[in-house]
Amino acid sequence: MAPLYDDMGTAMDMARPPRRVVSLVPSLTEAIATSLPDVLVGATQWCTHPGDLDVVRVRGTKNPDRAAIARLRPDLVIANKEENRELDVTRLRAAGLPVWVTVIETVPQALDSLERLFVEALDAPVPDWLTTARALWTGPLPDVTATAAVPIWRDPWMVVGRSTFTGDLLRRAGLANAFAEHPDRYPHAAPEEIDRPDVDVVLLPDEPYAFTGSDGPEAFHRAPTRLVSGRLITWYGPSLVPAHSMLKQLVATL
Repeated sequence: MAPLYDDMGTAMDMARPPRRVVSLVPSLTEAIATSLPDVLVGATQWCTHPGDLDVVRVRGTKNPDRAAIARLRPDLVIANKEENRELDVTRLRAAGLPVWVTVIETVPQALDSLERLFVEALDAPVPDWLTTARALWTGPLPDVTATAAVPIWRDPWMVVGRSTFTGDLLRRAGLANAFAEHPDRYPHAAPEEIDRPDVDVVLLPDEPYAFTGSDGPEAFHRAPTRLVSGRLITWYGPSLVPAHSMLKQLVATL
């Protein structure tokens, strides 16, 4: 059998197909729970989809309970370069647990990574939702309709910057990211730096910071704001399908 390598190029020595999987990435938890629910035995407290997910919780993405993960005896632990700490991946591997690390900064990268995860790591067919997502999100880039800024935190305010999945997703929906040229991927930006003449809309997601109608819009006086689902603009997985229609409808209102 040919050797397996995760997205980081790390060689994997694991049982195939894995029968017990722990996911430390909400997007990938939803992907696996939707398509291969019987193999998922553990996930983080931030793994909120599907809504009826019933697995052992192993704390958070940045502070996973490594002892609890080990007690689940997983054939595979799934992590992400951006969402999880290298220290936790290193220590899980040192404990003898195989960890498949994904790297996702664009929509095509997400689609390819998801396909490799299912076909190579999980030894499973490509899910129908992934085939649909690929058809929806690949192809020529549309013209830019408007420029959007996407805060992800406040106090201090932070926004989506360069080389991010969210920025690429928005661009493929016809929205330019106001901070796409910033040297940082998630820069700090004061409200007045966001609320500027060339920003047509400020998208306020409900995660990771839970912006609401009374917490966020009041900071902006020039650019209109829209409350949006954080899952639909930051998660990659089955959410890519409804994200396409949501963003299409949003762009049509600008």
